[in-house]
Amino acid sequence: MRGWRAMVLVVSGVVLTASCGYGAAVHAAEIPQEQLIGTWTSPAGTSLTFSKEHTFTGTGFDKVEAMADCAHPERLSNGRWAFYVSPEGDGLIVPDETATRGHDLQLSFSEDPTCTVWVYLYGYFGDTEDPGMCPTEDPDAGCPPDGYMERSAASTSS
Repeated sequence: MRGWRAMVLVVSGVVLTASCGYGAAVHAAEIPQEQLIGTWTSPAGTSLTFSKEHTFTGTGFDKVEAMADCAHPERLSNGRWAFYVSPEGDGLIVPDETATRGHDLQLSFSEDPTCTVWVYLYGYFGDTEDPGMCPTEDPDAGCPPDGYMERSAASTSS
């Protein structure tokens, strides 16, 4: 009887692991630069405005969990952004300001060049019509409930 219990536990663990990984992949979305440009806000009060020149401004970075390791997130207000790409096609990704679309991006801050933040982009079941984003330390860990950012209504109408 113990053998069956062990087998059930192992199979359950594999199923849960596979389903969680599949769920993350289903929601990843490749967003074109045109859809990124504009203002994004989170329920926690963080606001980010992206420009086509690969710069951004923002407020409320002290409310972003992924920035806990940055020296003074409350003082950060602007910087540069770039989509992550795999230039060699081998899965190793790097930020590249010439990329025009992506699943993830990097924020680097003018006030603290050592502070960079990974942002993953998502859509409901991969849909890019109504994308969202999440600044995170680890895309596989998910996003805190108040960390999700969505485009503001003014940005979506332009």
